[in-house]
Parts: sequence; C-alpha cells; structure tokens
Amino acid sequence: MRWDQLTEDGADGGSGAANAALFGAEAVTTRRFDTPEFRGITFHEVRARSIVNRVPGASRMPFEWTVNPYRGCSHACVYCFARSTHSYLDLDTGLGFDSQIVVKVNAPELLRRRLGSRQWQGAHIAMGTNVDCYQRAEGRYRLMPGIISALRDRANPFSILTKGTLILRDLPLLQQAAEATDVGISLSVGFVDEELWRTVEPGTPSPQRRLEALRTLTAAGIDCGVLMAPVIPFLGDRPDQLRATVRAIAAAGATSVTPLVLHLRPGAREWFMAWLGQHHPHLVRRYERLYAEGAYAPKWYQRRVTGQVHALAAEYGIGPTQRGMPRRTPVPQEPRPAEPTQLTLL
Repeated sequence: MRWDQLTEDGADGGSGAANAALFGAEAVTTRRFDTPEFRGITFHEVRARSIVNRVPGASRMPFEWTVNPYRGCSHACVYCFARSTHSYLDLDTGLGFDSQIVVKVNAPELLRRRLGSRQWQGAHIAMGTNVDCYQRAEGRYRLMPGIISALRDRANPFSILTKGTLILRDLPLLQQAAEATDVGISLSVGFVDEELWRTVEPGTPSPQRRLEALRTLTAAGIDCGVLMAPVIPFLGDRPDQLRATVRAIAAAGATSVTPLVLHLRPGAREWFMAWLGQHHPHLVRRYERLYAEGAYAPKWYQRRVTGQVHALAAEYGIGPTQRGMPRRTPVPQEPRPAEPTQLTLL
C-alpha cells in the first residue's frame, strides 16, 4: 500500500483485493461496521501528511488547490473517472473502489494548520472534484464540518461539488461561511431517469432527492449550480431526456447548468464497458466506435450536447451559462500516477 502518496506531492486517489499486509503501517486502522448502510464496506483510516493538493499549472481550472478527505466512493457510479486512483494504492478499481474507502481522519486539523501558515495566500479551494466528500462515509466520520469551519474561520473561498444530500446537515456552517467568504455549491445531476439512475449510480441519492437538496440550499440563501454530468451517450442523451433534466434543474432553482459528456479514462473504461456488456450489449459496438480515439467522445458530439443543453437552459431561464464551467463550479479531477491531480475541461 503506497500510503506515501497521501502527501501533497502525491496523486490523490485496485489490482487485487486488499489484505492485512497492505495495511500494516502504524498510521492505518481498518474498520468494518455491521450496519445496513455500511455492510460490505471496509474503511481504512489513515493519518495523512497533508490535505491540500495543488492543481497542475497548465490546467484551465479557475482554482489551484483541492481538498479530498476520502479516496474510493460508495456511490459506486459505474462510470466514475476516479476509479484509476485506487490502483495507485494497489487497490481494485472495480468493486474495491466502491467498497474499500480510505478516510483521512486528520483532514480538518491538517487543513486548519495549512490555512494558518504564513505561506498560504488564501487561494480558492475546490472539494468534491475527485471522489464525493458527502458520500455515506461522511455520515459517520463527519470530516466536512471541521473542514468548512476551518475555511470559514480564515474567510478562505471554497466550492463543493456533490451528489450527496448529506450536505444539508452542514447548511448552518455553509451559511456562516458564505457570510465570510465566496462559497460555491454545485449538485451533480446528469439525468432524472429513475431506471438509469438505479443502474449506473446505485449508491447515490436519487436525482430528485438531489434537486430537493438544491431547493433547500437556495431557499436558505446559498446559490447552487448544477453540473449536468455525465450525459451518457445513447442512454441519457435523447432530446426528451435532456429537456426533462434541464426542466427539473430549472424548477429546483439552479443558478446555472453545465453539461459534461461521459468520458472513459483507463480504469473507469474497463468497468463501464463490462457493465454495458451486461446491461446493454447492443450498445457495446456503438461505444467502441464513439470512443475509438480515446477517453473522450468526439468534439462534434460534445458540441451537439452542449448546444442542446444551453438552448434548453435559456428556454427555462437558467443562467447565465457559458461554454466551459461557471465561475465557481468545480470540475471532476483526472489524476495521473505520481503527479498532482490533473483537471481536464471539455
């Protein structure tokens, strides 16, 4: 287990099942909880060396720093680009990514220490750009209240991207932080199709519950955008599906909507294609052709989806939108081994 990569200079994020030998370091405690929501999930509690990660200088993102208190994610989204990060710790990128969760238990204290250092200049910090900081584990470990409090106390600007309705637990802290600094919240809702949700995002709250959370946040004075991601080719990209999704996002009071077409990085690609072959075998050849050039769908396809969503957003009065990302909406990270996490924007 390569725990040294949990430092600021390492990539933030397998092959073969984890075993006791891999977790022999004194800094690691392995736990299992016999409760329905955590059954089958193993938590590896680690004391990380640092928690603030630098975004590569060549990135086009509007922020330079991220905080990721967890690695692995019980949301179990079959398309999740972050699956490959589990391989950096010799963990399985399929079921292991869904069930072997690394918890940086000292994240709040590390962040508070970093924000208080003389070297820190108060740059924007993005969260939820790798795995979800409001996945189910957060209900037990409660790392985000300490993280938000540290940012609030230093009036340090930040943003959060999540599929987790657990964010509502921290609404009072978010309101306090928003009075002190620039706070951006985005919910990830790629589609509202219930059948599609149950098969591709089995561990997440339903899209409707996420939109209800968005309503609650906006009613409390917290501006929220929606990252409409992923738009899944041939399963969630019909005009009527895009319309239903944008209409629901508008009704929930979103301040912006930004579409992001499914991309299939190594690790995620193999897991997604295996799922596709099981659930939609007639689409396998179409996907092989669409993604023949690499991880991304062709530009013409991306432009078509983006144009349709922007037109619908204008029709339903969401805005302003723009090509690229709204100013405070974090984009998922795409890490590379042994380097700081890389962000890529379509």
